[in-house]
Amino acid sequence: MPDPTLSQAIKEAYASAPSNVIVYHTLALDHPNFTQPIYVVRDTVDLVAHLETGAPVTFVRYAFDLVKPEVSANGVPQCTITIDNVSREILANIQLALQSLDKITITYREYLSTDLSGPQNDPPLTMTVLSIKADVFRITATAGFPDLVNKKFPAQEYTSERFPGLVS
Repeated sequence: MPDPTLSQAIKEAYASAPSNVIVYHTLALDHPNFTQPIYVVRDTVDLVAHLETGAPVTFVRYAFDLVKPEVSANGVPQCTITIDNVSREILANIQLALQSLDKITITYREYLSTDLSGPQNDPPLTMTVLSIKADVFRITATAGFPDLVNKKFPAQEYTSERFPGLVS
């Protein structure tokens, strides 16, 4: 099933694979205990690009692999992310996050070398880390979407205090 979040430009780049256009795959790892999000790009050089908000950020070069979740109507989509040769700073942040009850969020963005003004997948793919294993050589994480099955519906409670017109 096609991904509706991708821009026409990146769909054309994937379809025709021009030699002068590079697709940059980036990740942003964020947690309330981090001083700032961790931005990484799968490349050999750092990348300065703009987020969807317009703010410029520097994505640090790292070798990582991401298996994108399947776009389908069946099951709960999950993806596996592996980041190799992590720095002490990233490892310290991950270990700090593991001591908290809050979840790490991962945002996947795709950029084209011809247009770094914003990600080509809008909105970017944001997932929650479900499990993570980290050591000085590699971080391996499984990420997915929030548990929608056990979510309260409707999310808003209709009480007599908030909605006095319900009580006669």
